[in-house]
Amino acid sequence: MNPVINASEPIWAVGSAFLTALLIALTGRWQNLRDLWSPLGALAQFGIVASLVPAVLSGETRTFTLTTPMPGVALYFKVDELGLFFALMASFLWFIASLYSVGYMRALKEHAQTRFFAFYAISLGSAVGIAFAGNLFTLFVFYEMLTLATYPLVVHKQDAEARAKARVYMTYLLGTSIGFQFTAILVIYGISGELNFTKGGFLQGQAPDWLLLSAFLLYIAGIGKSAIMPFHKWLPSAMVAPAPVSALLHAVAVVKAGVFTVLRVVVYVFGVDCLVSLQVAQILPYVAGTTIVVASLIALFQDDLKLRLAYSTISQLSYVVLGAGLLSPLGAMGATLHMVFHGFAKITLFFTAGHIYCATKKTKISQMRGIGKQMPFTMIGFTIGALGMIGLPPASSLWSKWYIGLGALETQHYFALGVLVVSTILNALYFLPIVYSAFFEGGGGVEALTLPSPPSPNTVGEGESQLLPSPDAAGEGSVNLTPPAPLSASREGGEALYSPSPFTERGQGGEVNPETPSPTLPLSAGGESQLLPSSEASGEGQGVRATEKPPTSEVIEFSTPYLTLMTLAICATALGVLVLFVYPHPFLELARRVAGL
Repeated sequence: MNPVINASEPIWAVGSAFLTALLIALTGRWQNLRDLWSPLGALAQFGIVASLVPAVLSGETRTFTLTTPMPGVALYFKVDELGLFFALMASFLWFIASLYSVGYMRALKEHAQTRFFAFYAISLGSAVGIAFAGNLFTLFVFYEMLTLATYPLVVHKQDAEARAKARVYMTYLLGTSIGFQFTAILVIYGISGELNFTKGGFLQGQAPDWLLLSAFLLYIAGIGKSAIMPFHKWLPSAMVAPAPVSALLHAVAVVKAGVFTVLRVVVYVFGVDCLVSLQVAQILPYVAGTTIVVASLIALFQDDLKLRLAYSTISQLSYVVLGAGLLSPLGAMGATLHMVFHGFAKITLFFTAGHIYCATKKTKISQMRGIGKQMPFTMIGFTIGALGMIGLPPASSLWSKWYIGLGALETQHYFALGVLVVSTILNALYFLPIVYSAFFEGGGGVEALTLPSPPSPNTVGEGESQLLPSPDAAGEGSVNLTPPAPLSASREGGEALYSPSPFTERGQGGEVNPETPSPTLPLSAGGESQLLPSSEASGEGQGVRATEKPPTSEVIEFSTPYLTLMTLAICATALGVLVLFVYPHPFLELARRVAGL
């Protein structure tokens, strides 16, 4: 029998994040000191969690009871293989996310940064509280705490759109957890008088099958954070939040808390044997498979990068539910692995989306042609993350999808196997074109024109210029920029004033003004064009013309210290995806123990 040891490590792992939040709040007026607490708090939390690995691998179980509010119901922590799996991922990724968040928030000069970092820390404390929860009551407390702590992060922009979408976020998550999950907990307690997690479950034979099945379906419906359709709409709505929050929601804490809870309920509350007798394998994989395929199809048609990633997350989360629903050891092992391996790949993708926005203000996939030449490290990281979503080597997600596929073969669940094949193709269809466009297509054309307005007799009013749609629209005292036929004009002596360009100035009556030197169109760091005066422009009364330069290949991801910090964070998580592919053994061992292999 494995020894159970009462120890303080679980409460310190949870409490370190809440202490970090307090220190952030107290030092908010000193920006550098405030921003130091998050990475230090993350390192402390990860160190405590990592110190528990040898004990768990040797078969020990560490527990801690904080308080007992009512007989038989305690706020109780317990460190086992599954909880350690989740806590290791969350605490490690918090450290990288904290560095990235500093770069992001400072680069954009975001408001309310102290509040942001404080609630970010509380969210990570809540996530580790869920990981180390020893019973359904403790898990529910920290599950709700995580929802409340992330609300200020989702509504961070505090405009009308952010408030509206944050209401959707809260409605779905609180509505499902209170309406369904809490009801299921009451039913389970009423059936068994027990809430503590037990390997193999504790409900078999405790009540009629119809009642146990009803309680299970209620609980699964109440785990809104797993984003199973139709309880998924909160996740796209939450994309109104800043990129570090999206990374927290999708990769580190919120959705991972959802699928972690699914695994807890399947393995440690009902148990595989009980669920086999309830024929859950004929229900849950079909629900998960439908979510996987439908969300992938929706993602295929999203031009907004973060929305495409959001629907990708909805799809990818259900791989965990699919693996758990197969009710086979190999399926459970794959589901456990995917919870972590997806986290590393998806946080890389959201880091990339935020970095592109900070550097170029681009949010649409259609705007990102050729961006790999300007942000090579960032887009290489995106490529690695995309391979992780597809499940191709050298990305670690190959292992998790491999074991889920073996679980489908083990149980002869060919629908689940078909879902894996179809979704892999769909994942490739909505990720690989982004990679191809970024590296192998040219940048965009003229996107924005800013006209200088020196005083001139040929302008409308004093210092004003006017863009007219065609030569016919040019009137007296106006400047018209229209696509010309190939022309050239010279001063005396043959000095060229301008060469053929996309826009040519016309004066009164639509005649070409040869006296006008032109502004050029240098591209900005993000590939956007801007109409600026050329070095030849001088003197009053001169008009305007423009030439278009080819897209620049200037590297912009290291142009400021904050963008550099974000680039390094992307490289770190992308490297994690590769390392976990080459050396997955510690996580494979923990996953085997969760699955009972």
